[in-house]
Amino acid sequence: MTYHPKSDFIAVMMERGFLADCTDYQGLDEALIKGCQPGYIGFDATAKSLHVGSLIQIMMLRWLQKTGHKPITLMGGGTTKVGDPSFRADERPLLTPAQIDENIAGIRKVFAAYIDYDSGAENAALMLNNDEWLADLNYLDFLRDIGRHFSVNRMLSFESVKSRLDREQSLSFLEFNYMILQAYDFMELNRRYGCILQMGGSDQWGNIVNGIDLTRRVIDHEVYGLTSPLLTTSDGKKMGKSQDGAVWLNPDMRSPYEFWQFWRNTTDADVGRFLKLYTELPVDECDRLGALAGSEINAAKVILANEVTALCHGAEAAAAAEATAREVFEKGGIGDDLPTLTLGAADLPASIVQLIVKTGLAKSGKEAKRLIAEDGARLNDAPLTDAGLMIEAGDLAQPIKLSAGKKRHALVQLA
Repeated sequence: MTYHPKSDFIAVMMERGFLADCTDYQGLDEALIKGCQPGYIGFDATAKSLHVGSLIQIMMLRWLQKTGHKPITLMGGGTTKVGDPSFRADERPLLTPAQIDENIAGIRKVFAAYIDYDSGAENAALMLNNDEWLADLNYLDFLRDIGRHFSVNRMLSFESVKSRLDREQSLSFLEFNYMILQAYDFMELNRRYGCILQMGGSDQWGNIVNGIDLTRRVIDHEVYGLTSPLLTTSDGKKMGKSQDGAVWLNPDMRSPYEFWQFWRNTTDADVGRFLKLYTELPVDECDRLGALAGSEINAAKVILANEVTALCHGAEAAAAAEATAREVFEKGGIGDDLPTLTLGAADLPASIVQLIVKTGLAKSGKEAKRLIAEDGARLNDAPLTDAGLMIEAGDLAQPIKLSAGKKRHALVQLA
């Protein structure tokens, strides 16, 4: 597509690789140059933290604010009770209201690092919860006033639903309502806050289009949708997953060092693209760093890891993570910031297999034993060959370092 944007926001989205599609490039562009405009992204509260897979959406909201507009982070306190069926093979497990509230409290923490809610400026962000308007809906009134605007034939044609049905996997009526509720959210945000833009991953395209249509039909307002590409790494893996599970954004679920290490381990082919999406370095610099080859690309990966970690966890955490990495990898030391398992006297003796699992270096005893058998485990940088080894209290006079492969490490210490 050849389009030359007038607004800073659209220009950034296009230049840095955030843009997959837009319902009306010119209409949105013209609206954005008229002054501060609210735009939103919804986040369902299915876990206590968002993970790296959501970071592209968080960065879109950050850029929206940096270019003079008003980001709205919409917590799905209401829609989480239903569950988004988009591209899922099965129904989401239903959570209790207490679990949802607990998850929202955890998710809130990460947004403050990226978005300003408290400046008092015209473009200060809002954090809202759709349970505020969804919880008290009268079902019969909702069916009559809102449901009549939706064509089931059209809803069935959306790829997110169609792919599920094509695989002959069950799609409950509960989940089928999700797209209607999300459409209603957009209309309510427009009615209450003048929100003209909904953003999301490209899997949300059908839901976003529904919201635009509903808003036009019911209150005759012009609104817009913009989607980002669904990111995979260059080797085809889903963004946000690592060898040992989801890469959470909250530090109590994934330490800043482990978070830093995830970015440091980026494959060479992804460095330039990730610098554009997940940092604020100038595009020319991202291109220059991404084009480096051989050992020089490793320096670019350190810059990527530092920049992303500083945004999420602060500059001090990024510096500490880099210092630990240098200590561990370059000098063969222990480092101060490694994930640490602290044991009490009652926990000992403990098998080395148990400790590998408890430190998160393996998901199960079977995996830990395989790691040892395949020469992938180390104890204080020496090959670990005995899966039956027991660690006694005397062995922990100093912390010990466990390693899985060359890049994943953890400490075990006595309380």
